[in-house]
Amino acid sequence: MVMANVTTMSGFLLMVFSNNRELQILHALLFLLIYLLTLTENLLIITITTLDQHLRSPMYYFLKHLSLLDLSFISVTVPQSIENLLTGNGYIAHSQCILQVFFFTSLAWVEVAILTVMSYDRYAAICLPLHYEVIMDPRACKRVVIVVWLSGGISGILYTAATFSITFCRAKIIHQFFCDIPQLLKLSCSNDYLGVIGVAAFMTVLSFICFVSIVLSYVHIFSTVLRIPSAEGRSKAFSTCLPHLFVVSFFLSTGIFEFLRPTSDSPTASDIIISIFYTVVPPTLNPMIYSLRNEAMKGALRKLLLGGEFTGKEHFCPVVDGCPILHTRSIFNNWNPLYINGKHCQRVRHD
Repeated sequence: MVMANVTTMSGFLLMVFSNNRELQILHALLFLLIYLLTLTENLLIITITTLDQHLRSPMYYFLKHLSLLDLSFISVTVPQSIENLLTGNGYIAHSQCILQVFFFTSLAWVEVAILTVMSYDRYAAICLPLHYEVIMDPRACKRVVIVVWLSGGISGILYTAATFSITFCRAKIIHQFFCDIPQLLKLSCSNDYLGVIGVAAFMTVLSFICFVSIVLSYVHIFSTVLRIPSAEGRSKAFSTCLPHLFVVSFFLSTGIFEFLRPTSDSPTASDIIISIFYTVVPPTLNPMIYSLRNEAMKGALRKLLLGGEFTGKEHFCPVVDGCPILHTRSIFNNWNPLYINGKHCQRVRHD
């Protein structure tokens, strides 16, 4: 019935996975498991970074927002897809599609921006330790995060306004599991989609600038890490920092490739896989790559799961787990971190 009225309906028809009912249920269950895993990971991180007074440095503040972002990002697309697969009805209302495009594009840009800020935080902690607490002042961090989220909203408004200003005159069938902008552009039969291309090109340039900034930050980090006398310390640093750089590169490359490549009238399985790579995989992997490999986060997580009590404040040296700081002053907040045996920072209290 939906297929019969596909040209006249107000909404869109999402057509992606197999027409086989058993396979649709299987896909829905796989998406559900991934979604529940992602929610659990990110909610745990948000909880422990909120409750544990030890985790008050800028790094953990940014990790909390990254988890909130990832939780929101995957919630934009996957729950709708699960519902469509379970019901066997791919229909999505016009208003729902607008909201999907807005939140998806907003959160995608926020992801790029906050990963850029986090890379600069690591650069400042490792390469500019004497000035770290001045550069990453808590008030400055809050202002930066506010700007990041507001810029995401502006990005979403630009994309949404440009996308839904075009005239959809073809059958409203989207060969994706969400309202994907490249697929929506295929429904236009005129050149009124040029505004979307302009917005996409502008955001691609900004994303490229962010990526270059991230790479430069890690180049400086690696050059500093190479001066660490301990081979174990260097190995620990690289094993932590390289996955961070890989995740950023993976997210940006797949997303930009999907937005800039020519769309095909006969979608293949690879099209779906590419979209999953930048919509589902990053929110699932980010908690494991950025947070749950961190020793302080592991300790806080064990304390939470075992019913332990989160005690008072303690000052931590500005360091990413595995990317250690080399030296700093003792004039900030009564602590003096020292680099010990190429492994971690030792906190020396001055009461």
